[in-house]
Amino acid sequence: MSTPKLSTRPLKGTRDFYPEDMRLRNWFFGKIREALELCAFEEYNGPTLEPLEIYAAKSGEELASEQTYNFTDRGGRSLSIRPEMTPTVARMVAARINELAFPLRWYSVQNFHRYERPQRGRLREFWQINADIFGSDSYEADFEIISVAINLLRIFGADESMFRVHINNRRFFSDVIASVAKTDEDGVKAISKVIDRRGKIERAGYENELRSLGLGDAEISGIDSLYSMNFSDIISLCPNSRGAAELRELFRVLEAAGLSKYCAFDFGIIRGLDYYTGTVFEVYDLAPENNRAMFGGGRYDNLVGLFVARDDIPGVGFGLGDVTLENFLRTHGLIPEPGGKTLVLVTRFEDVPYEKYVALAGQLREAGIAAMNYLGSKKLGKQLENAAKAGCTHAVIMGGGELVRGVVKIKDLATREEQTVGYSQIADYFKK
Repeated sequence: MSTPKLSTRPLKGTRDFYPEDMRLRNWFFGKIREALELCAFEEYNGPTLEPLEIYAAKSGEELASEQTYNFTDRGGRSLSIRPEMTPTVARMVAARINELAFPLRWYSVQNFHRYERPQRGRLREFWQINADIFGSDSYEADFEIISVAINLLRIFGADESMFRVHINNRRFFSDVIASVAKTDEDGVKAISKVIDRRGKIERAGYENELRSLGLGDAEISGIDSLYSMNFSDIISLCPNSRGAAELRELFRVLEAAGLSKYCAFDFGIIRGLDYYTGTVFEVYDLAPENNRAMFGGGRYDNLVGLFVARDDIPGVGFGLGDVTLENFLRTHGLIPEPGGKTLVLVTRFEDVPYEKYVALAGQLREAGIAAMNYLGSKKLGKQLENAAKAGCTHAVIMGGGELVRGVVKIKDLATREEQTVGYSQIADYFKK
């Protein structure tokens, strides 16, 4: 009886990346790194394992206990495979808080794990681009982060018909709810948790939860009306709110920078109730077949304070996942056709010493041309067939006769055209 074979499928919610997949990912991660570094962001990284408690402190027990891959190690410590990057970067900032020159502009491109139900745009293992600014409590830092998020999509050719940034402010949201519901800070927190589920539960259940918090018909109706009001009207409800002032200035500079066409005020954007403190935003794909929030972020002024007794290191940032980015690029036809890179197969014949082919491949590589030697011994037709499957653009052919004459034949595998060139002119041929 034969032994059952192991499965070839990756674990649920994870992916295999074959070379063609990696070419795509390296392409868009490369463009993102280039764009962020042009805006003076510096790359950092941290450990894959962190204490479980930092996720509970930052995001609450639900993420820590239900969505993390966690375990107790041999030293009795409760650890987690990182589900996100923000607690790690806050810890790193806190660790060197007296050495760093603020404001900081940091970014990372790393993978994370969350135990949740896989669905479109969401997997259990994913990569995420995180960009953060630490050390500025001004709307100017909020603008910088939002403008970077917009430009990351623009570098791929996206325009205002493809996406929209929905913007709100948690301070402003809280002030408006306090005014309409006639309640205090604790009441706002309780009401906000219900409002955050507004589109996810039945209307009757939604109203019953609000009534249980002491709201009557007038207050519930007042909250409902907020979602149909324009920016000017809703700001008039709390004109002296700090959040209102931040929103005014933010939209003013977005207009001046020519970015307002990508943005819209949206009172429904709340995000992490126990986390974000000021500006919050979510970026939506406008395509009907992929109409959803792709990523978001905002201001989190209290996070570094989880690690050190300091409350003067505010932060603002966003996280963009690779799954939603790839879905967006594919939906809008923004992924270029593969090609453009020269890859040469050096074919092989038995009447030529192998070291001659090694030298030929070395000559190409020294000239910056990707090349590989054919390994083994097969007829030329099979070698060329292998080259096509491997994605080679050209084949260099040098048999015994060519070796004696000091020439090679170069075959273009797309056009099937063949040209004879001198051995010393091979690199020049490809550079042209």
